[in-house]
Amino acid sequence: MNKMKKTIIVAVLLTALAACTSKDNSSSQMSVEQNQQIMTLNIKDFKWMREPESCVIKDDTIEVVTRPRTDLWQRTYYHFRNDNAPVFQMETEVKFFSFVVKTDFTESHHRFDQCGIVVYLDSENWLKGSVEYENETFQHLGSVVTNNGYSDWATTTIPADVKTMWYRLSRREDDYCIECSQDGLHFSQMRVCHMHQGAGKIRFGIYACSPEDSSFKTVFTDMKLTECAWKAHDGQQPDMNVSVVQE
Repeated sequence: MNKMKKTIIVAVLLTALAACTSKDNSSSQMSVEQNQQIMTLNIKDFKWMREPESCVIKDDTIEVVTRPRTDLWQRTYYHFRNDNAPVFQMETEVKFFSFVVKTDFTESHHRFDQCGIVVYLDSENWLKGSVEYENETFQHLGSVVTNNGYSDWATTTIPADVKTMWYRLSRREDDYCIECSQDGLHFSQMRVCHMHQGAGKIRFGIYACSPEDSSFKTVFTDMKLTECAWKAHDGQQPDMNVSVVQE
């Protein structure tokens, strides 16, 4: 067999192998998408870790009154550690799902008053998304992700007269997406993030707190669980043949 024929055969084999690999990856992804476990949202599955000043649960409405000087933050920039905010969560090992809730914070009135969604694993590993009151002019719509004891804060300003917000938290194994909406229909991405300890059993739900000397009532409604609304990435494919050189 001459050199040219060998080259042609090798090229054909490599093309066929690449096609098979792509097909296998596609099939695997479809299998993941088609076999998502969907949980049932039952308020009885939720438990408080640190209770608020008061809480009234009626049908699908949860009214929470915050305690003064409660917050979640770890180290970064401020160098203090706050870990006493009430969180109301349920547990799951389901790898792919979305959690939606509407928040009404009409009564927030003091700097840093906040309420929203949370994934609280332990004091050094958690995420939250909320609107944080600042003053009569503006508020901060943002999210905090804390990995291994260090928090960050991604935020944007919104008008102070916004008093309701929907959130959608989506999980894809140990990666998470936080979205927000003002009508519960059209959601905008706030951030995509990774949780170093977020691959196994997790707890997720809602929280409300008042970091300074304040207290306010917030109302949570329309909680639901759905199939993962955060779809698999359809752009650049993962690097399948990356070799790691160890010295």
